Amino acid sequence: MPRPENTHQIQIVIAEDEAIIRLDLRESLKSEGYEVVGETGRGDEAVELVRSLKPDVAILDIKMPGITGIEAAKKISDERLAAVLILTAFSQRELIHEASEAGALAYLVKPFQRSELVPAVELATARFAEINALKDQAAFLKDDLDSRKLIDRAKGYLMDGSGMGEKEAYRYLQTQAMEKRTTMRKVSETVIKNSGK
Repeated sequence: MPRPENTHQIQIVIAEDEAIIRLDLRESLKSEGYEVVGETGRGDEAVELVRSLKPDVAILDIKMPGITGIEAAKKISDERLAAVLILTAFSQRELIHEASEAGALAYLVKPFQRSELVPAVELATARFAEINALKDQAAFLKDDLDSRKLIDRAKGYLMDGSGMGEKEAYRYLQTQAMEKRTTMRKVSETVIKNSGK
């Protein structure tokens, strides 16, 4: 059943060295409403295609010339380029674990049924979105914590050097940030730098 027209059309890059499987996969994906934006039979080319085309999903066969699908998955995942779905003729646990460690978010065992394709693609895209949201949130929280630490250090220097109270020191940093049209973090960095410590 084709996907609803009003949703974002998921774009996919296929990397499968067997042309007949690649063709079958492309036709199956298109009939399900996905857009195949690129395809290759090599692992190294898959990484380059994903970098340049920025698809939502990369479907990678494990065994490919150039680099393996697992190596390609690691590069794509490390750079947060796309959700990775591994396609394999092997259902061996070690390979699946290795693919998962490399960043694969879903997998299909060949020969796959068309009915298995949509859930695998949807699972990979949903997991990718969740992981990115968590990573973004973690980065924001770390940045916020780092800013608070800098502001607290700057307050300490102001309190020691100028005899200000904590509230006065905070208000000073706040006022300087507003007057200079910058952040309290930047003002705090300047105060710390100027303190010579």
